[in-house]
Amino acid sequence: TFYRFAMITGQGILIIVAGYFESTTGLPTVEMKINAVSNYENTITLSPDSISNLKFEEQLKIVKFPEELNLSTQNIPIEKADSLISFAHQWNLKNGFIKEIQISKNGKHIGQESPGWWGKYVSGKLKIFLKDVFGKKKVIPKKENYAGNTGLIYFRLTGKPEEEVVVNFGSESGDRSIKLVEGNRFVFNHSNWDIPAIAVIQLDKKLKKNSSAIFAARAGDIPLAWTITFFILTGMFLLFFVYHKFILPYPKSDKSAYTGDNSSVIKEFFMTFASFFKKKNIGIGITFILLYRLGESQLVKLAAPFMLDAREVGGLGLTTGEVGIVYGTIGLLSLTVGGIIGGILAAKDGLKKWLWPMIIAINVPNAVYIYLSYAQPDSFLIINFCVALEQFGYGFGFTAFMLYMIYISEGEFKTAHFAIATGFMALGMMIPGMISGWLQEIIGYQHFFIWVLIATLPAFIITKFVPIDPEFGKEKKE
Repeated sequence: TFYRFAMITGQGILIIVAGYFESTTGLPTVEMKINAVSNYENTITLSPDSISNLKFEEQLKIVKFPEELNLSTQNIPIEKADSLISFAHQWNLKNGFIKEIQISKNGKHIGQESPGWWGKYVSGKLKIFLKDVFGKKKVIPKKENYAGNTGLIYFRLTGKPEEEVVVNFGSESGDRSIKLVEGNRFVFNHSNWDIPAIAVIQLDKKLKKNSSAIFAARAGDIPLAWTITFFILTGMFLLFFVYHKFILPYPKSDKSAYTGDNSSVIKEFFMTFASFFKKKNIGIGITFILLYRLGESQLVKLAAPFMLDAREVGGLGLTTGEVGIVYGTIGLLSLTVGGIIGGILAAKDGLKKWLWPMIIAINVPNAVYIYLSYAQPDSFLIINFCVALEQFGYGFGFTAFMLYMIYISEGEFKTAHFAIATGFMALGMMIPGMISGWLQEIIGYQHFFIWVLIATLPAFIITKFVPIDPEFGKEKKE
C-alpha cells in the first residue's frame, strides 16, 4: 500500500507539479475557436506581410490572427485546398518554423546511420511484414473535384525570444470534422519571431451543419519545469534520507546472519541461488511470473504517450498536468483501492480461490484503451473512468501476482528467493516493454491496443498449470 502511495507521488503529484510549472513558466496558452458556418462566405488572405509589420509594446507572448476563424461549410475546388496547404507548408519551411526530412536516392533519411545485420535481416523485414499485415491500411480515395473548406491561422511572437520557443498547436475539444492539416509544431527563434507561422484548418467535406471546435497553441518551458520538479524530488529524497538515518528504529535482531570468510560467502550465495531453481514446479512458476503481465508490460509504456500525443496522430491530446491527474492520481488511487480489496479477499479465502478472478481483472480491462483509441472521447470524465477501471483491475489482479511470488519463495532462503522472483518480475516487464514503442510506430495505437489484449492470452494458458496450496494466503487466526 505504501509502495502505491509512492507511485501516486512519483507518477501523479510530481507530473501535476511539472505540468503546473510548464504552464506558468512558458508563454501563456492561446486558444483558437474555429466555427463551421452554413450560408457563410469566407475570404482568405495569403499574404502575411501585414502581420509581420505589426508592432507590439507588451510582454513576450504568442499572438494569433484572426481572433476567431469562421469557415463556410460550402466545399471548394480540391486544387484550391491543395494550393493553400502547399503554400502554408512551403512558407513554414522557408522561414525555419519546420524542418524538411531529406531523403537520399536509396530512400534513407540523410544523416541516418545504415542499419546493421540485425536491422537489415531481422527487425527490418519484421517491420515490413507487420506494417503490411497489421498496419493501418491507407485507403486511396477516389479522385474528386471538391474538398472541405480551408482556412489559415497565423501565429507570431510579440518580441524577440532569448532562446528557441517551440509552439505546439492541436485540437482541444469540439467537432472532429474540423481538422488541423498543416502546422502542428513551430519553432520560433531570434530570426523568425516577427514572421507569422501558418496553420491550416480544413473542414470535412461532408460537414453541412453549424459546428465548432477549440484548438490551442502551447509553448511551456518544458526543460525548466522538469528541472524545478527534479529539484523538489531531490529535496524529498534528502528528507527521507535524514528520516531513515535518525528516526527509523534498529532492532537488536538486525545483524548479519553469516560470519564466514569471503570464499564461503561466495559459495553460500551460489548455493542459495541454485536452491531456488531446484524447487518443485519452478519452471512453471518462472513462466507464470514472466507471462502474468505480458500485456500490461507493453500497455504501461505507451499509456502516457498515448494520452499526450495529439489527436491528429491517434492520441488523446491531454496536457502534462491532465495526464498527471488521469494516470498518476485517479489511476493510481484506483490501483491502490483494487490492491486493498484484493488483499482482503485473498486473506479471507486464499490465493487459489481468487487466482482466476484476479488474472481476469488484471488483463481484460486493458480493452478500455481500444475504446479510447477508436473513440478518442473529448470528455475528461470518460477518460478518467476508463483509466480508473483499468487501474482498479490491475491493482486487484496484482495482489495474486505478489502472493504467488511469496508462495514460491517459501523455504529456508525466503528473502533471497523472493528477491530472485522479483528479478524475474522485472524481466517480464522489461523485455516486452522494450519493443512496445517500436511496435506502436508500425501498427498505430488502435492496432497496438488490440495486440495488448491478444498478448494477455499466454497468461491465461499458463495459469491453468500453476499448482497452489488451497490454504496459502488465508489469514491465520490466533
